[in-house]
Amino acid sequence: MKAFNILILGAFACALSVWSEQSGAAETNQCPNFQEVYDTVRAHLVGADQANLNQAAVQGFLDQLKPEVSLVTPGTRTTPPEGPLLTKTRVFDSAYAYLRVNRVGTGLGDDITKVLRELKGTNNLNGLVIDLRFAGGQDYAAAAAAADPFVTKDQPLLTWGTTTARSSAKTNAVTLPVVVLMNHETTGAAEALAGILRETDVALLIGAPTAGQATAFQEFPLRDGQILRIATAAVKLGNGQPLSLQGLTPDIKVTVNAQDERAYFANPYMAIHKDLALLKEGDLLGDANTTNSPPRRRINEAELVRMQKEGLNPEEELAAPPPTSSETPKPTVQDPALARALDLLKGLAVVNRLRQP
Repeated sequence: MKAFNILILGAFACALSVWSEQSGAAETNQCPNFQEVYDTVRAHLVGADQANLNQAAVQGFLDQLKPEVSLVTPGTRTTPPEGPLLTKTRVFDSAYAYLRVNRVGTGLGDDITKVLRELKGTNNLNGLVIDLRFAGGQDYAAAAAAADPFVTKDQPLLTWGTTTARSSAKTNAVTLPVVVLMNHETTGAAEALAGILRETDVALLIGAPTAGQATAFQEFPLRDGQILRIATAAVKLGNGQPLSLQGLTPDIKVTVNAQDERAYFANPYMAIHKDLALLKEGDLLGDANTTNSPPRRRINEAELVRMQKEGLNPEEELAAPPPTSSETPKPTVQDPALARALDLLKGLAVVNRLRQP
């Protein structure tokens, strides 16, 4: 059983490599005709029967084409996601708004507009970070609507299937500098939103390439009652450029491993890594020979002369801990992508101030 499953999967992988080549991929290997391979296996493989061969062929075919093609069994459909569209809003340094999008759905544009209005009421905002990391959705109309508040003129924003969404001309568009954060788990309509904001010169993209799953799907019922869900059309930006199946490429790439990114996502101030070069081996490993003595402060020659004149004991001064400030140190953003975004917005704010007469 396992043997012919492998053979069938291999035959489909080979056939799909040729299909990829014809679709513009770089594959060059030629494969035999699939039907010939299938018929030969069916005629000669020990233990093969029609039902098993069919199951292996269909499964291999779908596995090779997912997520663009998938099989939906009635009764197992996932329910539409629930919960707020925006899951976190805050202001960094009293000037830079941060909006975290959970999913792109109907009403996201209204939520963004409302939150920005509230934040502007209590802060002098100089920039905006829209966090689309781990965000998804399949509502492309909602993606266009979420981008609309940032676009001043009437123009096409997004096309999927036979539908085209346009922005409306307005004089009250959001004019803040915008940075969008994204990663490999930014999917579907969230990818479309990021693409629109960049294509309309509203935002720069920071992070990692997106998932490449921004496609328009259509469902086709099968005779056994199951449903075949197929990506039937590319999603295109307003300039007619389709969103790539390889995902959106960021303007500024920030590489973070998945585990650390999740930790930063939960707490942007979390310091994950220690600089081991600054730690003694005994401190790191809990060596029994190390003591808990306070750190010795360095003094220069001038301080040594001063202490001798004043009758002070240099050894006591060396053993004393350095003076501490009465103020609590301000936490520093450790999330690499968010830190880059904030640094960029702060730089733009400085440039804009210098340009003012």
